Amino acid sequence: MQVKPFIEQQLTTELGPQYLAVLDESYMHSVPEGAQSHFKVTVVSEAFEGLRLIARHRQVNALVAEALAGPVHALALHTYTPAEWQKRNQTSVDSPACLGGSKFD
Repeated sequence: MQVKPFIEQQLTTELGPQYLAVLDESYMHSVPEGAQSHFKVTVVSEAFEGLRLIARHRQVNALVAEALAGPVHALALHTYTPAEWQKRNQTSVDSPACLGGSKFD
Protein backbone atom coordinates (compact mmCIF):
# COMPACT_ATOMS: atom_id res chain seq x y z
CA MET A 1 0.00 0.00 0.00
CA GLN A 2 1.24 3.46 -0.85
CA VAL A 3 -0.01 5.23 2.27
CA LYS A 4 0.13 8.90 1.26
CA PRO A 5 -1.94 8.48 -1.94
CA PHE A 6 -4.39 6.26 -0.05
CA ILE A 7 -4.94 8.88 2.66
CA GLU A 8 -5.23 11.67 0.08
CA GLN A 9 -7.79 9.73 -1.97
CA GLN A 10 -9.92 8.72 1.02
CA LEU A 11 -10.07 12.23 2.48
CA THR A 12 -10.61 13.94 -0.88
CA THR A 13 -13.44 11.60 -1.84
CA GLU A 14 -15.24 11.70 1.51
CA LEU A 15 -14.56 15.22 2.83
CA GLY A 16 -14.19 17.35 -0.31
CA PRO A 17 -11.52 19.45 1.41
CA GLN A 18 -10.72 23.03 0.53
CA TYR A 19 -7.16 22.28 1.59
CA LEU A 20 -5.40 18.98 2.19
CA ALA A 21 -1.77 18.30 3.04
CA VAL A 22 -0.55 14.79 3.80
CA LEU A 23 3.09 14.72 4.86
CA ASP A 24 5.08 11.55 5.37
CA GLU A 25 7.25 12.38 8.38
CA SER A 26 8.67 8.88 8.79
CA TYR A 27 12.15 10.12 7.88
CA MET A 28 12.14 12.13 11.14
CA HIS A 29 11.94 8.95 13.22
CA SER A 30 14.07 5.89 13.88
CA VAL A 31 12.32 3.62 11.43
CA PRO A 32 13.57 1.65 8.45
CA GLU A 33 13.87 3.61 5.20
CA GLY A 34 10.58 3.62 3.32
CA ALA A 35 8.59 2.68 6.44
CA GLN A 36 5.57 4.97 5.75
CA SER A 37 4.80 4.94 9.46
CA HIS A 38 4.42 8.57 10.61
CA PHE A 39 2.11 11.05 8.90
CA LYS A 40 0.82 14.55 9.50
CA VAL A 41 -2.51 15.47 7.94
CA THR A 42 -3.89 18.98 7.69
CA VAL A 43 -7.40 19.05 6.29
CA VAL A 44 -9.85 21.94 5.88
CA SER A 45 -13.41 20.93 5.15
CA GLU A 46 -16.96 22.18 5.53
CA ALA A 47 -17.74 18.63 6.68
CA PHE A 48 -16.24 19.62 10.05
CA GLU A 49 -18.77 22.42 10.66
CA GLY A 50 -20.48 21.90 14.01
CA LEU A 51 -18.24 18.97 14.99
CA ARG A 52 -16.03 18.93 18.05
CA LEU A 53 -12.38 18.12 17.57
CA ILE A 54 -12.74 14.52 18.78
CA ALA A 55 -15.57 13.89 16.28
CA ARG A 56 -13.43 15.26 13.44
CA HIS A 57 -10.54 13.03 14.40
CA ARG A 58 -12.79 9.99 14.69
CA GLN A 59 -14.18 10.72 11.25
CA VAL A 60 -10.71 10.96 9.68
CA ASN A 61 -9.48 7.87 11.55
CA ALA A 62 -12.46 5.88 10.27
CA LEU A 63 -11.74 6.98 6.69
CA VAL A 64 -8.11 5.85 6.88
CA ALA A 65 -8.64 2.83 9.16
CA GLU A 66 -7.02 0.46 6.66
CA ALA A 67 -3.72 2.37 6.85
CA LEU A 68 -3.95 2.64 10.64
CA ALA A 69 -4.39 -1.13 10.85
CA GLY A 70 -1.29 -1.62 8.72
CA PRO A 71 1.84 0.42 8.30
CA VAL A 72 0.83 3.68 10.02
CA HIS A 73 2.12 3.99 13.57
CA ALA A 74 1.41 7.70 14.13
CA LEU A 75 -1.10 10.05 12.54
CA ALA A 76 -1.04 13.70 13.59
CA LEU A 77 -4.33 15.34 12.66
CA HIS A 78 -5.00 19.03 12.20
CA THR A 79 -8.64 19.46 11.23
CA TYR A 80 -10.24 22.82 10.52
CA THR A 81 -13.39 24.36 9.19
CA PRO A 82 -12.82 26.96 6.45
CA ALA A 83 -13.44 29.78 8.96
CA GLU A 84 -10.95 28.32 11.45
CA TRP A 85 -8.37 27.92 8.70
CA GLN A 86 -8.86 31.50 7.58
CA LYS A 87 -8.47 32.68 11.18
CA ARG A 88 -5.14 30.80 11.39
CA ASN A 89 -4.00 32.71 8.30
CA GLN A 90 -3.91 29.41 6.44
CA THR A 91 -0.90 28.03 8.25
CA SER A 92 -0.43 24.54 9.52
CA VAL A 93 1.17 23.37 12.75
CA ASP A 94 4.85 22.38 12.84
CA SER A 95 5.58 18.88 14.03
CA PRO A 96 7.56 18.49 17.25
CA ALA A 97 10.88 16.68 17.26
CA CYS A 98 10.68 12.95 17.85
CA LEU A 99 11.44 12.02 21.46
CA GLY A 100 11.64 8.31 20.80
CA GLY A 101 15.08 8.00 19.29
CA SER A 102 15.03 10.43 16.39
CA LYS A 103 18.03 10.13 14.13
CA PHE A 104 18.19 13.94 14.14
CA ASP A 105 18.90 14.41 17.88
